[in-house]
Amino acid sequence: MIAESAAVFLQEKSTTAQVRKVSETEGGLDRALWQEVVDMGWCSVALPEAAGGMGLGWRELVLLQEQMGYHLACVPFFDAVIAVTPLWKALSQTEQGLPVVERLAASGQICVLGMTVRGELPAAATVTVDGDTLVLNGQWNQVGSGSHADVFLLPATLPCGSLGLLEVSAKAQGLSVQALTTVDATRSSANVAAVNVRLTGAAVLVHGDALKKLWVQTRNLAAIGLAAEQVGVADRALNLAVEYTKERQQFGKAVGSFQGVKHRAAQILVKVETARSAVYAAAFIADTAGDATDLTYFAAQARTDAAEAALFSTRESIQLHGGVGFTWEFDPHLFFRRAQAASQRLGTVEQWREQVAARLLDESVTEAA
Repeated sequence: MIAESAAVFLQEKSTTAQVRKVSETEGGLDRALWQEVVDMGWCSVALPEAAGGMGLGWRELVLLQEQMGYHLACVPFFDAVIAVTPLWKALSQTEQGLPVVERLAASGQICVLGMTVRGELPAAATVTVDGDTLVLNGQWNQVGSGSHADVFLLPATLPCGSLGLLEVSAKAQGLSVQALTTVDATRSSANVAAVNVRLTGAAVLVHGDALKKLWVQTRNLAAIGLAAEQVGVADRALNLAVEYTKERQQFGKAVGSFQGVKHRAAQILVKVETARSAVYAAAFIADTAGDATDLTYFAAQARTDAAEAALFSTRESIQLHGGVGFTWEFDPHLFFRRAQAASQRLGTVEQWREQVAARLLDESVTEAA
């Protein structure tokens, strides 16, 4: 039901014509569409009911994110919902954190994390104490959806030496945001810098070991969400190719009837469905296995399968469109750009495989000992 309703809604509101318009004239953010997404409650799907959410889970989130990718929706759903949901869930379990979640999560404000492209929390920024005030200095590069953020959640090293995550308004004095030109114009990115930004102690949302533990789970869950988007991108690229090859005529027949073309489309379909199964399985485990479960292997499987499916599908879609596949007027390049940009977020396929290999080697050594 969620996937069907999202598909119908986005088919009307996020046409490729609208995507092109927003990416070319509005910096990659469709504010009207974002407001409708907020009004429909999509941003609070996985939030606890105590925080005003629906109390659902990652299965529902990945269904929504898959449709976001399929329709290239120009809204910061990944950065402002998927990536921060684990933080909101953790904060909503504390008396001090619940008001923060109620104020930020369902308000329609765009709250984004100052994480690296690889999905890590940089520790170079510092916080010092000046009387009763915290003073923040530092820089965070290539912050996803940073150009349109209302609130930043920025990591910085606290005076005690531990890493903390701080709530900083985009309008805070001393904070500057430099928008970047991106390969995928349907998404924004920015470099964020803080020079003597003054904050209260309440700006520190989580720190120390609690933040380290939370971030391991956050990166894995965000990777599953990003993988769902890549499945949507891959699926749409396949459908574009199939539709075009049914229409294009060669030797008096639709080129889609040729065996070689059918084989290429079938190869794409296998990759798409394999990736979708991995993503759905990872989301199911995330919902049912408990917060203490290590999701690294499931996230890596979903991330690598989906990234490869998106890259393969979008490349093949361009090829199956023939000479026009490389032109600006046809749509495959829009999905190709999203696939390329997303393949670098939260770490590349190679980095995920290296991480899994290192863990497997460590486990084998431990067992041998």
